[in-house]
Amino acid sequence: MSPLPPTAPMSHEIELKLTLPQKSLAALRRHPLIADAPREGRTCTLENTYFDTPELELRERRMAVRTRKAGSRWLQTVKCAAESTGGLSSRPEWEQPFANGSFDFSAIDRDEVRSRLESLLPHLVPVFTTRFKRETCVLSPREGVRVLAMIDSGTIEAKGQSRPLCELELELVEGDPRELYALALQLAEGLPLTPENVSKAERGYRLFSNHALRPAKARPSRLSAEQSPVDAFRIIGFDCLSLWQANESGARESDDPEFIHQLRVALRRLRSALRLFGPALPAEFVERWSDGLKEAADGLGAARDLDVMLAEVLSPVAESGLADEATQRLIAMAVDRRDREKTAAREQLLAASHGRQMLALASDLYALQSDSLVKSANLTTFARLQLTQLRKRARKRYGAAADLHPDKLHELRVSLKRLRYGIEFLLPLLPEKATVRFANDIADIQETLGYLNDEAVARTRLKAWAGKDPELRSGAAFVAGWHAPRIARLRRNILPALEPILWGKAPWRR
Repeated sequence: MSPLPPTAPMSHEIELKLTLPQKSLAALRRHPLIADAPREGRTCTLENTYFDTPELELRERRMAVRTRKAGSRWLQTVKCAAESTGGLSSRPEWEQPFANGSFDFSAIDRDEVRSRLESLLPHLVPVFTTRFKRETCVLSPREGVRVLAMIDSGTIEAKGQSRPLCELELELVEGDPRELYALALQLAEGLPLTPENVSKAERGYRLFSNHALRPAKARPSRLSAEQSPVDAFRIIGFDCLSLWQANESGARESDDPEFIHQLRVALRRLRSALRLFGPALPAEFVERWSDGLKEAADGLGAARDLDVMLAEVLSPVAESGLADEATQRLIAMAVDRRDREKTAAREQLLAASHGRQMLALASDLYALQSDSLVKSANLTTFARLQLTQLRKRARKRYGAAADLHPDKLHELRVSLKRLRYGIEFLLPLLPEKATVRFANDIADIQETLGYLNDEAVARTRLKAWAGKDPELRSGAAFVAGWHAPRIARLRRNILPALEPILWGKAPWRR
């Protein structure tokens, strides 16, 4: 073993992590960018063991300690929290030889990291292991750019269980980080590569803790008044993209309908942010992503709509004990069609075009620049003006919905949803308590309008399914009749309940 160096200098990795199906590995290796690139060393097998306390205190502090065996060499690595957006991550890292089978943190040059690790040292135990083959090549698309492309294929193992691991990491050695996206987009032209924000370590912890992947929800806004509108949009855009990514793998692998729901929420929030910040953004950016995000959301809509139809319209009738044989037939038809739409949604998510779209959005967000005029704009003033405009649009939809036609009520619901998303995005700039109450009031109305829309869509769909079959037509009529008293009451009360929200004092007004 080599003696420990006097210091373990900190480095910052800048890498773009991409996942792909195991069956696509051969196609990745054949891609000209990979096949024609010079190799960096030989293919090697890496065995990494991650350590933590029994209470997983390192994970809680977003730190990682691991040993790595590569051939006959042993290394010790310490990593701290990474910021990851669109698959692109940067994090501090310390690496040195691992000698005599014991850790030595004395050479770490960040005091708080070193002292924390030394205090936990007596309690560190192995938690999980990753074993994979790594193939490394060097990509140099132009002068001044050097990127390591590392193909990792193997398993993550913990407590006698294992999960497959198959990913491509693009690590920046020299050049601008945008080069990583450019290379990834070339590779994704015909390969199902998806940007991945979840590290191998986090996946290992999930396996160790036996925690199933759970649907992710939008996190609180991170805006501050000092930001420009373009910078604010970029932050919101990356947060929405992270929500999209976080639910994408679950939507592919799980039957839990909440994954597709939250994925579509991410896309809707992105589209709402585009409208909200549109005056500050390049017109071609807004046009491109308004169309692209709508197309992505529409492809996943049928599966989600049928899930909602089953949960909100058909299941309550079945659970009442009053459903007849015809109603049961309609429920069976809905389940069958829902399952077929879920299969189609998974195929869409597995397509190369889906991952490429996520990468393209990340690349475009990263490249957005504020011009001098927009950069000087006051974000709080911008926020108040835009929220006022959103409320005015909702008032117009309110007036158009006076006849309570289902389509007009749905348009009103969409306008309220955009207003609520806008409030959530801009909340750090507004009076918190009053604004949260206002947003909650909108959410309650929005939920009622959602039920009204779900029932109206289900009624139309069930009638179409029944066709001329007298038994099924009777079943469809029974479902509509079962919901009718509640529908009538809600329709009668919905606009009076909304009026003070749309015409009362807005919390963002001075």
